[in-house]
Amino acid sequence: MKKNDIEYFKDFLTNRLEELLSHADNTVSGMTTPKENFPDPADRASLESDRNFMLRIRDRENKLIKKIKKALARIDDGTFGICEKCGDNISASRLKARPVTTLCIACKTKEEAFEKALGL
Repeated sequence: MKKNDIEYFKDFLTNRLEELLSHADNTVSGMTTPKENFPDPADRASLESDRNFMLRIRDRENKLIKKIKKALARIDDGTFGICEKCGDNISASRLKARPVTTLCIACKTKEEAFEKALGL
């Protein structure tokens, strides 16, 4: 992979990581500040539903943060853009669509077909 491509992905992933971490900080501070007291149970239920939804989103973002950190580590050790299963290069278009990927299209397709066959 070209040096400019590596720099592009490193900058992109670093910016995305900072954005996700700031969201996490906002969520934590938003959960710790006192909220209004709702006399209506429906209003309280709505607030709790919104909080649960936000926590699910943050959980998914937390998983993405871990994947981004691993991708940045692969950039540092020179293995970014190389399929973990077959060792071939992962196409630039695939990396642009999903920069945290560790598998090329062929290996990912095989993996998904295997999971589908097992009913996972």
